[in-house]
Amino acid sequence: MSLSVLALAAPPARAAWVDRTEAIMGTRIYVQLWADDPDQGAAAIEAVMAEMRRIDALMSHYKPDSELSRINQRAGYEPVQVDPELFDLIKLSTHFSQITLGAFDITYASVGYLYNYPLHVHPTEEQIRTALPAVNWRNLEFDATHHTIRFGRPGMRIDLGGIAKGYAVDRGVAILKARGIQHAVVTAGGDSRLLGDHLGRPWLVSIANPDDPHNPGKVVTRIPLSDAAVSTSGDYERYFDENGVRYHHIIDPHTGHSANKVRSATIIGPTATQTDGLSKTAFVLGPEKTLEIIDHMPAFDAVFVTPAGRMLYSNGLRPPKPRPARTPAAANGPPPAASSAPPAH
Repeated sequence: MSLSVLALAAPPARAAWVDRTEAIMGTRIYVQLWADDPDQGAAAIEAVMAEMRRIDALMSHYKPDSELSRINQRAGYEPVQVDPELFDLIKLSTHFSQITLGAFDITYASVGYLYNYPLHVHPTEEQIRTALPAVNWRNLEFDATHHTIRFGRPGMRIDLGGIAKGYAVDRGVAILKARGIQHAVVTAGGDSRLLGDHLGRPWLVSIANPDDPHNPGKVVTRIPLSDAAVSTSGDYERYFDENGVRYHHIIDPHTGHSANKVRSATIIGPTATQTDGLSKTAFVLGPEKTLEIIDHMPAFDAVFVTPAGRMLYSNGLRPPKPRPARTPAAANGPPPAASSAPPAH
């Protein structure tokens, strides 16, 4: 009897890579994973996509019925009770505001909403001057007991576009881990989280060339990574050019204008929520100041592309300087005159 049961049973499924792409949260969501059973792998991907749709419904500033839109509509007049998950993420955003010296600030939306990139619309200087006083993360008032948020100044708005995608990626990875997946990548736009390695080899993460971002053959570098998160922000993502000026979606909270101190910023770290929250900093503070911050955070690394096309690396990624060759005479006598080594980045 047991032999006949085995004969009638379906053959075991073969382990394979399974992947899928969807458009959610206004961006490209991509999941690839290694599954012992491809059907179970497809079900795991569907669970990730469902989580992305749930977070989008909660945190989108485009959807008028989202929780975030409700906050923007009412928090300027009264405390608004907020879903605990959203409350915690908004509170967490202020931590990134602190460590980035205000370069990351979700209240930038108080000015940011005046830009419309598909329609090539940007605010006038007078509109920016009028709206800019509402940009200040310190004016977010939190009541942790009742989970309420209030805006301390009229005209304030918030936008979680600089952190919600990274958070959604981390939630997706948590779902895959709970289902026993050990090798996967979850991507939402420029934010990715790598689970494990690529079956014994690291994942190879490419950083786009800001001058030709959609050409996979013209990347500026490739970085091997495993069990890490990586976020890249660029001035080529949502933008338009007018009279020689590029208006893009990364707004300097201090000026209300598109920040332009780098063309591209990539942050590597433990979670996508963290890397997403840090990836806009160099646009506002500049690469050198941001590298000072990153180099004091041992779990993080960074790669920046400057407007001049120069690449800058944090200490953990910077290649070692070549050691000068030693001749037998030099070994026994005084050292030769020092020569200027090429820059390491």
